[in-house]
Amino acid sequence: MVKIKRALISVSDKKGILEFAKALSKMNVEIISTGGTAKLLSNNKIPVRNISDFTGSPEILDGRVKTLHPRVHGALLALRNKKDHIRQIKKHKIELIDMVVVNLYPFEETVNRKGTSHKEIIENIDIGGPTMLRSAAKNYENIAIITDPGDYAVILQEIRKNKGNISTNTCLRLACKVFEKTSAYDRLIYQYFNKKTGADTEFPQRKELILEKLQELRYGENPHQRAALYKEQGTRGIITDIKQLHGKELSFNNILDLHANWEIVKEFNQTVAVIMKHNNPCGVAIDKKQVQAYRKALSCDPPSAFGSIVGFNRNVTKETAGEINKTFVECVIAPGYSSDALNILKKKKNIRLLQVSLSTSTVTGELDYKKVSGGMLLQNINNKIFSGKLKVVTRKKPTGEQMQALKFAWKVVKHVKSNAILLANKDQTLGVGAGQMSRVDSVKIANMKMKQAKPVLKDAKNLVMASDAFFPFRDGIDEAKKMGVRAIIQPGGSIRDKEVIDTCNQHGIAMVFTGIRHFRH
Repeated sequence: MVKIKRALISVSDKKGILEFAKALSKMNVEIISTGGTAKLLSNNKIPVRNISDFTGSPEILDGRVKTLHPRVHGALLALRNKKDHIRQIKKHKIELIDMVVVNLYPFEETVNRKGTSHKEIIENIDIGGPTMLRSAAKNYENIAIITDPGDYAVILQEIRKNKGNISTNTCLRLACKVFEKTSAYDRLIYQYFNKKTGADTEFPQRKELILEKLQELRYGENPHQRAALYKEQGTRGIITDIKQLHGKELSFNNILDLHANWEIVKEFNQTVAVIMKHNNPCGVAIDKKQVQAYRKALSCDPPSAFGSIVGFNRNVTKETAGEINKTFVECVIAPGYSSDALNILKKKKNIRLLQVSLSTSTVTGELDYKKVSGGMLLQNINNKIFSGKLKVVTRKKPTGEQMQALKFAWKVVKHVKSNAILLANKDQTLGVGAGQMSRVDSVKIANMKMKQAKPVLKDAKNLVMASDAFFPFRDGIDEAKKMGVRAIIQPGGSIRDKEVIDTCNQHGIAMVFTGIRHFRH
């Protein structure tokens, strides 16, 4: 057990510190403090001893040096059960410290704040704070170290329960949090300096991830798997910054589908509705009226929309909410909701209603991580649609409406699991073939889906097909002819491109090459 008789408090985040310090003072704990923290405590009539009086040295260099002193670190590092240490402590008139309450300068917040100068960022690199934390944590058997304001209440409760003492186990747990915090803090500083040098910040020789747990989930992809949601330090993200307005707790699979849904939503400036199931779109449509966009997206594959995730890039309207409530939907994600829409949707107790900031969609610099046994694969986020100008490679050219349909289909097929085939017209998907080992099988599945939704196919002249990668054989084109496809968009690049183009010419189908592939494994 550690008896708390003297505490050093120096905090940047002042949340809860007055209540904590008052409670310590009432328990006859002497408080030593620095700078702004000392002033705050003193102004609130909490007895406090300034660090300069404790060390016998003034704060110097504009406050850069105040706790970097042998009387501070001797007090923190001295082993209480080692006679020679105690002898030296007495010789140098060092007063022992039993508790350190320190949180660090807000480096991350300073870096992320717009308009912050390099000089200001440098001054927010904490030196004394991490040094005190590390000294105290090294000596955790004799000192309690608190870095998280969320621990104040629990620590006070333990001190009261143990008549002024804290258990060694608690001190060990607190020390562990110290090294977690200081290592993450140093990593942020390294990232800033590395970027400042112009080095390869995306794929450096050594890459570390700092993740902060946001919440534990009920389970993972399956009930026997444990799971949690983490946020990558120093980034903003669609899902990690999402706001839940209503409904049950999000599941692991919900979160994956919400992310995949919003990746499609943000491709469009027009009013769009996206219906997502198992990480694949089962319906996407655009329209001037949101409710019509939703109806068209739903009509692409109504059976698959059961238990889906629905996304919009406009505030959800009353009319749209009424349509959504006609089927079972797991989640709705949108920038906002009208009050009438919320009232309608909340009639269903369990539907999850999520609000996301449109500005979050513009976050850049993120990497895509794929876990493999013993390591990770890293790549840039696939944020391109076209590599350049579209190239018509057949004798027949797409009409204006067909070209609109091709561009629409290409935006969506990018987000379908490979091998991916998508059938569409200029404003809605009509059939999706996803995740097949053979591309021609994806073509057949897309056709099967379209046949199920045949009533929506009003304009057969503008039926188009999109393929996320090249056609390795002519069989996919032959199938396209049977179903009435008039134009095809694909990357090109196969050794059989000529055969595929000749087949299109034979069938009177227009074909466009994008020059960019959109595999999604």
